[in-house]
Amino acid sequence: TRLPDYMVPAHFMFLAQMPLTPNGKLDRKGLPQPEEAQSQGVWVEPVTALQQQVAAIWADVLGVERVGLADHFFELGGHSLLAMQVISRLRQLLEREVALRTLFEQPQLEGFVLALQALDATPLAPPMRALARDRALPLSYAQERQWFLWQLEPDSAAYHVPTALRLSGQLDRPALQRSFDALLARHETLRTVFVSEGERTVQRVLPESALLLDYARLEDTSPEQLQARVEAEIAKPFDLRQGPLLRVTLLQLSELEHVLVVVQHHIVSDGWSMQVMVDELVQLYAAFSQGQSASLPLMTLQYADYAVWQRDWMEAGEKQRQMTYWRDLLGGEQPVLELPLDHPRPVVQSYRGARLDIGLEADVVAALKALAQREGVTLFMLLLASFQTLLHRYSGQSDIRVGVPIANRNRVETERLIGFFVNTQVLKADIDGQMTFAQLLQQAKRRALDAQAHQDLPFEQLVEALQPERSLSLNPLFQVMSNHQSEARVPRGEQLPGLRVEGLEWDSHTAHFDLSLDTQESAEGLWASLSYATDLFEAATVARLAQHWQNLLAAVASDARQPIAALALLDSAEQQRLLHQWNAGGAAAPVQQGVHRLFEAQVRQRPDAIALCLGDQSISYAELNRQANRLAHHLIGQGIGPEVLVGVAVERSFDMVVSLLAVLKAGGAYVPLDPQYPRERLLHMLEDSGVRL
Repeated sequence: TRLPDYMVPAHFMFLAQMPLTPNGKLDRKGLPQPEEAQSQGVWVEPVTALQQQVAAIWADVLGVERVGLADHFFELGGHSLLAMQVISRLRQLLEREVALRTLFEQPQLEGFVLALQALDATPLAPPMRALARDRALPLSYAQERQWFLWQLEPDSAAYHVPTALRLSGQLDRPALQRSFDALLARHETLRTVFVSEGERTVQRVLPESALLLDYARLEDTSPEQLQARVEAEIAKPFDLRQGPLLRVTLLQLSELEHVLVVVQHHIVSDGWSMQVMVDELVQLYAAFSQGQSASLPLMTLQYADYAVWQRDWMEAGEKQRQMTYWRDLLGGEQPVLELPLDHPRPVVQSYRGARLDIGLEADVVAALKALAQREGVTLFMLLLASFQTLLHRYSGQSDIRVGVPIANRNRVETERLIGFFVNTQVLKADIDGQMTFAQLLQQAKRRALDAQAHQDLPFEQLVEALQPERSLSLNPLFQVMSNHQSEARVPRGEQLPGLRVEGLEWDSHTAHFDLSLDTQESAEGLWASLSYATDLFEAATVARLAQHWQNLLAAVASDARQPIAALALLDSAEQQRLLHQWNAGGAAAPVQQGVHRLFEAQVRQRPDAIALCLGDQSISYAELNRQANRLAHHLIGQGIGPEVLVGVAVERSFDMVVSLLAVLKAGGAYVPLDPQYPRERLLHMLEDSGVRL
């Protein structure tokens, strides 16, 4: 016989014993309720002490009521950041080193516990200890770099860490003031300044004091004026020697509407720290506004303790171990990503930028998440591989290097500290157009997990070790960034007594890199944006690149087994425009004439018309032709003629166009050489091409 469908259980749960009432009957209310995420599987109760301990850690980190032996960490909502929190708690529990890779290789609880039992007893790093404040406190490695950058540009806002909160309702200003004062007392970094003592710089913690809250009432509360005021507050410079390095401004829009602008300098904060501060601010205000005492966990360590621990641990041998990995992966020639730019790269970066928000279709996002689960990767790894693919297709380069910020909070002691922990990793992709996207995805997974195992080496020390050719016009080791966040950084709508708190969005006008892809994942969906250097790119170019990325994501979601070279970047409308509309001209091009002959014909027709513009300078067709002819005669005198190759290494300028035309007029062919390439690469290109001049 066969049960009808409506009688077939939708969910199975295995218990060590059934809950009973005092009368020995089944206690139906005591039966566990299946989690929604577990509703398609079988729940098996953890039995051993270690299984129960690990299950409790998973449940706490994932925010679910219970976890069974058959449950899959990533199917329950896990991602790389939460996985790292699980690992840090297990290190503390087991008192041994646990690799992040273990959780990716065994994502089901039962298999993961078995893998933990089989681990070697690798000793942990030494514990962090609270130090006496009777001596000078050194800077962390990351703080040293920030101090150097601030000395170069003390008025720059490029390294400010801001957030803005919209407060709707009856605001208790004394409770808000008291909340910030409590934060300053709780976190030393919020009252730390930096001073030079001889040849070194140290951090000095100032005594506890009240924070000055700037207050302003806005007469014009239009969105444009509000954004302008928020941006102005963010742009105000800090003096790292005087402090405070936390600035708070309360903007009143009406009696029941305020905007709180909070800005910290990067030398004492990062994105995670800002979230810690906002979380604690909300808890403190909720208590103080009700006349209650706040009960936050006791702070046993501070950032300065971490800075000393970091130096001691790295110098004891860990630095060499991690440096060896990065040298092997990234050593040798340091390529510069050659994206097609709209403007010449300036000699010095201005950090002027803009941001383009990208709308991702819900069905594509769902398909990408399903693909990530099938391939055993996180959504971050998939999005990173897609971005690397796009950069490969745009540049034609096989060695693609993308910078990725990491929280660097891989120890329980650092999770609730405010300070500059974030580090930058360089994730390299070796791409062959014939490899499939699925193959690249597995490579991205391996590289990301390897990088996590070597995440403590400060980026600044890696730059010093690899010694790339330094230039103020671009970033060393990588020029593009990918940043994925799995949760919102500010409250999306937290309700407090009489007050609603929401994050306020504003347009960013800063770009630290040529191009940055920012993605944010939450239960509601996936958001993306591209930040770009306006010195290099026009808005239309970035919009086209963003559309190509979306097309690529759709192609990957449809079939990840396609060769990378075959993934469609163009949609049907753009294909129609490129292949048909733009090739439907009625006049046939004079194919028998060279470019220089066509140019000379234009000179005869419009000698005084502007041929070239660069900044506020311009040159006519006639003048350009005269300069090209003069150089062509010189080249002919040097023996340049048909079948002769001439190397041209000139920055984008009038001289570059003059040089190219002159070589063609002399009968030769030019070999373009980028002056920014390393000397060894240029020598190889010259030798390989056989140029005569």
